Amino acid sequence: MMAHLLLRHRDIPDIGKLDVYRKNGGFEAFKKAVTQMKPQEVIEVVKASGLRGRGGAGFPTGVKWSFVPNNIWPHYVVANADESEPGTFKDREIMESNPFQFLEGVAIAAYAVGANAAYIYLRGEFWPVAAHLDEKIAEMEKAALLGDKLFGTDYSLRIYTHLGAGAYICGEETALLESIEGKRGQPRIRPPFPAVYGLYGKPTVVNNVETLTNVPLIVEKGADWYKSLGTADSAGVKIFSLSGHVKKPGNYELPFGTTFRQLIYEYGGGVLDDRPVKAIMAAGASSAVIVADDKALDTPMDYASVKALGADLGSASVIVINDSVSMDWVINKTIHFFKHESCGKCTPCRDGTYWMLHLIERIERGEEVEANTQLLHTVAKQMQNKCLCPLGEFSTMAVTTAIERFPQDFRG
Repeated sequence: MMAHLLLRHRDIPDIGKLDVYRKNGGFEAFKKAVTQMKPQEVIEVVKASGLRGRGGAGFPTGVKWSFVPNNIWPHYVVANADESEPGTFKDREIMESNPFQFLEGVAIAAYAVGANAAYIYLRGEFWPVAAHLDEKIAEMEKAALLGDKLFGTDYSLRIYTHLGAGAYICGEETALLESIEGKRGQPRIRPPFPAVYGLYGKPTVVNNVETLTNVPLIVEKGADWYKSLGTADSAGVKIFSLSGHVKKPGNYELPFGTTFRQLIYEYGGGVLDDRPVKAIMAAGASSAVIVADDKALDTPMDYASVKALGADLGSASVIVINDSVSMDWVINKTIHFFKHESCGKCTPCRDGTYWMLHLIERIERGEEVEANTQLLHTVAKQMQNKCLCPLGEFSTMAVTTAIERFPQDFRG
């Protein structure tokens, strides 16, 4: 097992303290970027590394940064620390236990896109994490790692935390920006995209916590080093949040290309009660449900390979479901969640989740199971590709795939 790159607190005690982090090379990458590299060079290194967004979409990070125009000012960086996907708990561990590496990543991203202010948007329930980060930011300011004329240059930067109010929808980047601005957390129509019209109508880069935590290592060790980890399609390491029917749930930092079988049996200690795995949800509640046959279990966990199974890796929140559970029970849970969290701005999601909830409740009561299952599938299909943001799309993923792939669980 290689040393951790993101969950470094597991190898280095007290790395959450500034002096310990600096003794282990902390903030050298930020200093190198500000004093030795032009902003565009930092973007090029991140682009060449193959780093992709770890929040779920998997969009190339350096490419996202390069979309920021240089004729509209000021620029902003926003770290998405909302982390409200059921089954995802990786960002919280980073912020609580290895906060300075994350904050250094925020700082490097800000320098790369010419931002003098960066915001960390945390879900409402994370108020202790926000207080913890505020302490760390104050320590950085005291140590002249934030503030004016950093490292004797003309570059200045300040970082702020901002707490949401616990709405899942604010994990969507435009709803998140609306929330920071003090408006109702609802998605914007796109285009324009945040890179051009973001926070306060200015160019903004929004990146996930785990994504930004990779950045200091890439600047320090180079793009080729980072590309040597993982697979050709998915460079680097990934934190897999493992939960469900496993003996050892938790966060596991592994190279892309590790198989589901390795994650569940080698790292997760196997399935509860030693029962067979029935299904896997690879991206939390927003997942297509994967039939856990030998082919699926031996599939490498990277973006392209999981797509070949008719699913997405997303944020890699792997929920394991054993054969003691019926899939109608599973989608009952996911539909309740998405119905509750729909912001109501667009009709397909607002009304679609309402009707999916009514239909699954009819099925659970045993009312005309076959006809209502067919109608539930139709409603979910009708919602797809018609919603304002991905939430509506996500709400249908488990529904359609569970009905299609586990028809035996939907017979009266």
